[in-house]
Amino acid sequence: MALYEYTAFDAQGRQQRGVIEATGQKLASRKLRDKGLYPTRLATAASGRETGRRRILLRRVDVAQLGVATRQLSTMLSAGMPLDEALATVAEQQEQPQLNTALSSVREDVLQGGALHLALQAHPRIFPPIYTHMVQVGEASGTLDKVLLQLAEFMDEQARFNAQLKAAMTYPLLMFLVGSGVLLFLMTFVVPKITRMLEDLDQALPLPTLWLMNLSGFLASYWWLLLILSGLLFWAARRMIASDRGRLWYDQRKFRLPLLGPLALQNATARFARTMATLLRSGVPLLTSLEIVQGLLGNRYLQQALDRVREQVTEGAGLAEPLRQARVFPLMLPQMAAVGERSGELEGMLLKVAEIYEHQVQTRLTAMMSLLEPLMILLMGSVVGFIVLAILLPIFQASQGMG
Repeated sequence: MALYEYTAFDAQGRQQRGVIEATGQKLASRKLRDKGLYPTRLATAASGRETGRRRILLRRVDVAQLGVATRQLSTMLSAGMPLDEALATVAEQQEQPQLNTALSSVREDVLQGGALHLALQAHPRIFPPIYTHMVQVGEASGTLDKVLLQLAEFMDEQARFNAQLKAAMTYPLLMFLVGSGVLLFLMTFVVPKITRMLEDLDQALPLPTLWLMNLSGFLASYWWLLLILSGLLFWAARRMIASDRGRLWYDQRKFRLPLLGPLALQNATARFARTMATLLRSGVPLLTSLEIVQGLLGNRYLQQALDRVREQVTEGAGLAEPLRQARVFPLMLPQMAAVGERSGELEGMLLKVAEIYEHQVQTRLTAMMSLLEPLMILLMGSVVGFIVLAILLPIFQASQGMG
């Protein structure tokens, strides 16, 4: 068997790229046509160091798509299919070229005698540390199919939660962008033309009209300066956050913001609890689980706190007391962890914590967005009302003077 890189068009005329395995180029072309793809380029895939460099350039894949592929692989392994055949079958079913290429490369490494988790580690942008560590435990315990099923369920839940958050925020964000664009257009193009007509009335203009004229004139004349200042401000903020001290300051202050701060902390707590529960349930040691979760949280402030937690766990403490002493997570997390340690159901208690906080985040975010929508409408309506009032006032005064 050999790997072939292809560029092809599907029935809708969309271009597709990926890797397919076949004994020859003709068979590879036939497999692509059977899948409804019409190749325009078909060449032997690079191997060795070139393949390694190509792996680094792979983009991240969608969590939901990776969850589907993982569930398919678990089902095939539980049915008794050999690992290499299962990988080949799952790879051929993937529409995302990145995942198709990664799985085909993983199969090639497995056929050469490598362990599955080591082959997965060669694609860190596709398979995160939680994935490779759980697969390693599954290989060592002979329960790879069950571990993959747990992984699939974890990623499905993560994808569902992320989709709910995005859906709740999409409409207010779209309304803000459209409203801001309309107001900017009015202030820079429409209002200046009207105010030039008002100046010809040869009368003292009301104060709101003067404010509007000055603001509109400034935006029309110096919009480029505002654009440059905004870009410089964005660049400076990025530079500050890129530094260790700046990132720590930003990640810590983020949790102290009104309304959004508690929401961000609850979201981080839910991610911590669900990931820890998934890792511990699959047999990953506690210290290793904490190390993996530190990288997945992506928050320097929480990572620093978890460093202290890991030190205490290394000295023989459990999980609950170090979490309580860290004083960064909500009190419910260490309390439920303590109950789980006493009852021997730590994973179950952590899952309950994750479910509670995921539900709270979803409920509070939905409530905030439902309140934000009428507030944004009221704000934009007030601005438009001020513009209309500022334009009509001098016209009304002129008509009274004529009367």
